[in-house]
Amino acid sequence: MESVKPLAVTPRKKLARSFAKVLHVKALIGIASVDGLKNVISDANLKDEGNMGKSNKSSLNWSESFVEDDDEEVQERKANEALLAKLFASISVVKGAYAELQYSQSPFDPDGIEAADQLLVSELKNLSELKQCFLKKQFDPSPERAILEAESKELQGVIKTYEITGKKLESQVRLKDSEVIFLREKLEEANKRNKAIEKRLNQSGQLAVLDNVHISGLSPNHFITVLRHAVRSIRNFVRVIVDEMRSADWDVDAAVNAIEQDVVYIAEDHKCFAIEAFVCREMFDAFHFPNFSLSKESLPDRSRRQQWFFGRFNEMKSMKAKEFLAEKPRSSFAKFCRVKYLKLVHPKMESSFFGNMNQRNLVNAGGFPDTAFFTSFAEMAKRVWLLHCLAFSLEPQASIFQVGKGCRFSDVYMESVNDEIFLYSEVESDPQVAFTVVPGFRIGKTVIQCQVYLSQHQSKAKKISSTKQR
Repeated sequence: MESVKPLAVTPRKKLARSFAKVLHVKALIGIASVDGLKNVISDANLKDEGNMGKSNKSSLNWSESFVEDDDEEVQERKANEALLAKLFASISVVKGAYAELQYSQSPFDPDGIEAADQLLVSELKNLSELKQCFLKKQFDPSPERAILEAESKELQGVIKTYEITGKKLESQVRLKDSEVIFLREKLEEANKRNKAIEKRLNQSGQLAVLDNVHISGLSPNHFITVLRHAVRSIRNFVRVIVDEMRSADWDVDAAVNAIEQDVVYIAEDHKCFAIEAFVCREMFDAFHFPNFSLSKESLPDRSRRQQWFFGRFNEMKSMKAKEFLAEKPRSSFAKFCRVKYLKLVHPKMESSFFGNMNQRNLVNAGGFPDTAFFTSFAEMAKRVWLLHCLAFSLEPQASIFQVGKGCRFSDVYMESVNDEIFLYSEVESDPQVAFTVVPGFRIGKTVIQCQVYLSQHQSKAKKISSTKQR
């Protein structure tokens, strides 16, 4: 039997079959890969869409919860602000009520006290309610309106407090006014007493120590007593002049500089010494003449002159100047008063002081004005006249002297009216006399010092003044 032979397969056919198998396998593998990739991508997209949906839902829920929390916080803050506003308003009302309670106690006002007490109790209850509301978190449902009402209430309390404070200040002002009135009355009484004392001091009764003195018993001490009274009356008249100057709006500095030039005063009130010096110069002018330089004045013989002057002294010392002038208008003293008044009181001065020259015209006509100004002048003239009479009653007679400007100070012959200069002057510079205020006298070996105002050179005086101010 014949055997079957296998088909002859050429190498070419084998190669083609192998290549086909490879392509078939690759084709199968490629389809499976694409489909798998598509499935993977689709699954991933589905998962992402699910996750995104979930995330969007969660973010919406978070934002909604955040907005709700923020609103709650704002509402709570407004509620707290309203509560605090109510608290401050109540405190303001309590302050006003307490102020009114205090004010109503003096002077006592029962109605005011009762009203203030009720308001205090009401506001304290209100504060207690506010405390409970805060603890229980019971806030006002409309905080904006509550804040406005609380602010209005607080302003009312502040206004009430200011009103009470204003009333207190007004009552204090009234109290001070009453105190001022009371003190003014006391001042007037004190001034009246001072004037009465001055009047008594200026009266001749102060010279009673000379009532029983014989001419042989006269001494320099008696002269010094009369001199002190004369100086006191001069200073009283100077005070009257200064008051009239100020009332007439005079420039006192200019008047003082016209009297004493190139003088630097340590204190402002020292300028009155220049006016006093002027009055003394006029009143003591011709003091060394027995007839005081009065024309047509007859004098007794020298042997009887001492007794004659002492008789004049005793005649006048117990009388007031006005009374003596009224009784003896043609006496030597009356003539002395006329001469000194017309010389001392300038026409422009009198016209400026009183608006006219009636007093001067009356003096020129031989009369004597019944005014306070002339009365003060007459008292001063009387004291100078008495001093003159006593000076020529002594044995030896008293002589007058004064010190020139620029002289070196000597405590033997001078007495300073401004002792401050010794405290503020330099050691190496001696103070000098600026002018004599009250003249001095010699009675035998007794020296009665003249009163002087001291100064230094102008530059040094300014230094002294500034040192004193420091």
